[in-house]
Amino acid sequence: MKLSGMQKLTLLDYPEKMACTLFTPGCNFLCPFCHNKALVTDIDEHFITTDEVLEFLKTRQGILEGVCITGGEPLLQKDIEDFIKEIKKMGFLVKLDTNGSFPKKLEGVVVHGLVDYVAMDVKNSPKKYAETIGKTIFDLSAVNESIELLTEGIVNYEFRTTVTKDFHTLEDLLMIADWITGCDAYYLQQFVDSGMLIDGSVKGYDNEELAAMYREVKRKLPCTQLRGV
Repeated sequence: MKLSGMQKLTLLDYPEKMACTLFTPGCNFLCPFCHNKALVTDIDEHFITTDEVLEFLKTRQGILEGVCITGGEPLLQKDIEDFIKEIKKMGFLVKLDTNGSFPKKLEGVVVHGLVDYVAMDVKNSPKKYAETIGKTIFDLSAVNESIELLTEGIVNYEFRTTVTKDFHTLEDLLMIADWITGCDAYYLQQFVDSGMLIDGSVKGYDNEELAAMYREVKRKLPCTQLRGV
């Protein structure tokens, strides 16, 4: 299990929970607007060990409520299940961030109760998915399978889309709303330039523009919420 870093306290990454965030290196997508370039294209080979993380968590039992595991794409880690089991033994809730491209592995951690919350990125409308994740072609079947799994309601979850002016139109967002209809929670996230983007030329909508798009999407998908505005 490879871990590139740890944020020891977050009040934002796990909804309504005091948590820490663990970052895994590597991703099978290359989204131009990704704000974690160092975890995707410029991977630092200096990793923190699982022992270091578990020792830290022992000191936070009764203080922190949860652990967020994000990336990169955490489900690329071949031994993530065993690592999560160790975290769960200490009584922490676990939130997993994923791009939904590994549905069988996602099903495994969900069905076996290893995760308590899943945040899945829905990158764009189906017709623009490939270009949005930095590919020329992309088979959506895995993403579809993950969407179907989560909407079964086995685990608490959310879908989310980071909205950029370069890749997303209102039409795209309405198509996503149709795609994930019946879901419990969908977030439109304001794009933020972290200064560490894969493509530094990507721009976002201003808050008023995004809010106007949000209102239209919410009419179609009432569970839609706005984040980062």
